[in-house]
Amino acid sequence: MDLKFSKVTRKGPITIITLSRPEVYNALHIDAHFELNKVFDDFSADPTQWVAIVTGAGDKAFCAGNDLKWQAAGGKRGWDKGGFAGLTSRFDCDKPIIAAVNGVAMGGGFEIALACDLIIASENATFALPEPRVGLAALAGGVHRLPRQIGLKRAMGMILTARHVSAKEGLELGFVNEVVPAGEALAAAERWAETICKNSPMSIRASKQAIQRGLEVSLEQAIAEQREYPAVKAMAASQDYIEGPKAFAEKRPPKWLGR
Repeated sequence: MDLKFSKVTRKGPITIITLSRPEVYNALHIDAHFELNKVFDDFSADPTQWVAIVTGAGDKAFCAGNDLKWQAAGGKRGWDKGGFAGLTSRFDCDKPIIAAVNGVAMGGGFEIALACDLIIASENATFALPEPRVGLAALAGGVHRLPRQIGLKRAMGMILTARHVSAKEGLELGFVNEVVPAGEALAAAERWAETICKNSPMSIRASKQAIQRGLEVSLEQAIAEQREYPAVKAMAASQDYIEGPKAFAEKRPPKWLGR
């Protein structure tokens, strides 16, 4: 696939996806959304790729959100089934996705990060859902994910004021996992990804799916139904399910196959 608005790099089982429109702070328009949807489709379907990292080109922005200048000039607005950046409406990917936020994460940019499983932020990162200031609302998941991740009152405080939040405050609020010096977000995200890859990818997918589906129902129902979740059943039927205990008994590192 000829990529015009993003870059894809693979390091072993880790896919690094870079939003690449630095001239507009990596803001996204319809063509970028459709391109990224295909990129995430490819990552999800590739059995050799276990973890994805999303970051932004340059040192100023992760993603400034929707390209408002494109929209104001009459550019068509919309995205594919995966949602904003091919990610915010993607609910069928059980592989971990990490946001390496290296600067501004505004509006849809923040919504991309919230749709990821982990957020690693540089000290110069800034987060906000400023849509009400331009007559819009954060309907690419922001108004739903933020309350679920940090609690209703704190989310209301951010959304209704449209205020900017630093990486440090994001860590305190609970939506950021780690804050690192400027310029080090991607390296730190790779460190997290490498640590994840030491575990069985089948177990990681089962865990992520069980967490997500379990949060949709009562605790009692989640525990009762979890062994019927597809990723949990796939884990139990996998070669990794045999390899893990065997490697432990033989006192050696496991050789994960991801199947």
